[in-house]
Amino acid sequence: MPALRAIDHLATITWLGRVPVPGTGLCSEPSETLDLDWGGPAGERHSGWTRGACSRVAAQYRRGTEIANTRQVSIVSVEELGVIAAAMGLATLNPALLGATMVVRGLPDFSHLPPSARLQGPDGACLVVDMMNRPCVLPGREIEGVHPGAGKRFKRAAEGLRGVTAWVERPGRLSVGDSLRLFVPDQRAWRGEATPARRKDPGAVAGVESAGADGPDHIVLG
Repeated sequence: MPALRAIDHLATITWLGRVPVPGTGLCSEPSETLDLDWGGPAGERHSGWTRGACSRVAAQYRRGTEIANTRQVSIVSVEELGVIAAAMGLATLNPALLGATMVVRGLPDFSHLPPSARLQGPDGACLVVDMMNRPCVLPGREIEGVHPGAGKRFKRAAEGLRGVTAWVERPGRLSVGDSLRLFVPDQRAWRGEATPARRKDPGAVAGVESAGADGPDHIVLG
């Protein structure tokens, strides 16, 4: 039985970009296509199988510790960019100033996609959502250079709307105009409390639960 459930909503890619490997700025350069390898988009500064730990994982690692790179791709939505821009007093907000890799349209509440959700393109290329991308001050500096006085408003305006980061599960090519199919883990949200005991099937043999549709009989311990 598949552990990931397809959702009816489709996302459409409206913009793609790469942050150049040389340089120190955050801005990405627009591109019509994106070739994804195991390490991320080809020719992109954030690509690679590993990365140095940053403040986002400070509770687990010292800064600079080599860890798996689950931030190969930065994805934002058209809808949420519009909300951010409006909160900043801007008509529009160029995704390049955020260092975005991809902009999509059509997925409501995009920044809150569940971790481990998948976005799959027409040729099978697939991205795994790591988690929500929290806003920081770096895009504000890029925005300030284009919209003087607005950069300082970015971090607050983008809270809960900064999109998600993702990593490549299957390489392939993505192009502007492609549709992405969304898959989410087929499980309930974590409750953070003890799991209640299940009621025993009245037709089960003592110590064994009947299979049902989900699988073979299994021993009940305890």
